[in-house]
Amino acid sequence: MNLVDQPWNIVFLVGFFLYMGIRYVYQKRTSTEEKVHRQVDGAEKTILPFVLIGGLLIPFLYLLTPLLDRANYRLPDYLPYVGSVVMLIALWLFWRSHADLGANWSISLELRKGHRLVDHGVYRRVRHPMYAAIWLWNIAQVLLLQNWLAGWSALVSFAVLYAVRTPREEQMMCEAFGDEYRTYMKRTGRLFPRLGSRL
Repeated sequence: MNLVDQPWNIVFLVGFFLYMGIRYVYQKRTSTEEKVHRQVDGAEKTILPFVLIGGLLIPFLYLLTPLLDRANYRLPDYLPYVGSVVMLIALWLFWRSHADLGANWSISLELRKGHRLVDHGVYRRVRHPMYAAIWLWNIAQVLLLQNWLAGWSALVSFAVLYAVRTPREEQMMCEAFGDEYRTYMKRTGRLFPRLGSRL
C-alpha cells in the first residue's frame, strides 16, 4: 500500500484534508447566500467530472491500492521537501482567497445577491489568487506523489478547466461590474501581480 510506503504520501494526504476542510468551511458559510446569476454550461459540466477524477479518484487509487504502481517514478530526494513548501504556500493562499472573498465566494460561476467586486487582501494585485493556489497545489502533488498518473492527473485536468472557465468568469465580471472590473483588470495580473503595478 503506497500510503505507508512513502512518507511524502502521508504529507500529501494531511494537506489534502486541510485543503478540503477549507473548502467545506467556506462552502457551508455561503450556502444560504441567494444566487442571482449562475453560468454553468455543458462544457463545464463535462470537464468537472475529469477534475474530480484527476484530483480525487486517481490520487486515492494510488495511495490506497497497488493498481497504479507501474507508473511510479523516483524524484531526487530534495524535491518532495520543495513540494511540501509549495503545498504550505498553496494552502495559505487557498484559505486567504476564500477569507477575502467572504460571502462573494462560490464553487462555480455565480453572482450572489449584493455581490461586490473584491479588490483587497490577496485580490489587491491578483484577480485569481484561488486559481493560483490550485496551480500551486497541483505542482505540490506532482512533487509529493511520485507516480505519473496520480502525481500529474490533477494538474492536467485543472489546466483544461482553467482554460475554459477563466475567460468566461472574466466576461461575467465585466458584464456585472463594467468599467470598474476593466480598470481592476488593467492594474492586476491574472495569477501573479502585474509587473510595475502599484500597491
